[in-house]
Amino acid sequence: MNFITTLLGNLNYTTVFFLMLLESTVVPVPSELVVSPAAYHAAGGHLNVFLVILFGTIGADTGATINYVAGYYLGRPIIYKFANSRLGHLCLLNQQKVEKSEKYFYDHGVAATLTGRLIPGIRHLISIPAGLSKMPYWKFLLYTTLGAGLWNCILAALGWYLHSFVPEDQLNDQIMLYGDYIKWTIIAIVIIAIVWLVARHYINKRRS
Repeated sequence: MNFITTLLGNLNYTTVFFLMLLESTVVPVPSELVVSPAAYHAAGGHLNVFLVILFGTIGADTGATINYVAGYYLGRPIIYKFANSRLGHLCLLNQQKVEKSEKYFYDHGVAATLTGRLIPGIRHLISIPAGLSKMPYWKFLLYTTLGAGLWNCILAALGWYLHSFVPEDQLNDQIMLYGDYIKWTIIAIVIIAIVWLVARHYINKRRS
C-alpha cells in the first residue's frame, strides 16, 4: 500500500494509467483519488485534462481486460477459490462480491459492462462475469470503454471544479465528500434507467 500511496502522490500520465489499471482488477485503488487529483493539477496547468481522461480510460480497459481474460480462461471455481483466499481478502475481495457482480451482469445483460462501470462495488468486478459468460471481446471492450470513459469524465470534471476553491491539502477529503454524492446520484440514474427499460419492454410485449 505504501507503493500505491507513493504513486498517488506523484500523479502523471504513466501513474494515472497504472493506478487505473490496478483499480480495474482487484487491487483496492480508489479511482476518485487518481483521476480527480490529476484533473485538479491539470486545471493548474501541470497536466492536460484530456490526456488524463485518455490514459485513465486506457488503464481501466487494460485492467478490465485482465479480469475478463481470467474469467474467460480460468473459470468460476478458480475465481471463487482466489476470492476466498488470503490474497483475495487482502484485495478486499470475497465470493459474495463476485456473486453480486455475476448477478448484476446476468440480470442486465451485456449492457451491464457499461452501467456496471458506474456503480461502486460492481465497477471493478463486472469484467469477471463478462469473461465467464464468454461475451465477445470487442463488445466487452466497447461497453467498458464507454462506461470507464464516462466515469473518468465525471471524476475529471470534479477535480477541475474543485481547483477553483479547494486548497490542495484539503483536496482528497473534498473529493471523497463530493464523490459520495456523485455515486448515489449515478446509482439513482442507473436504477431509473433500468426500470424504464424493463417497463418499456413489458409494455411493448403486451402490445404485441
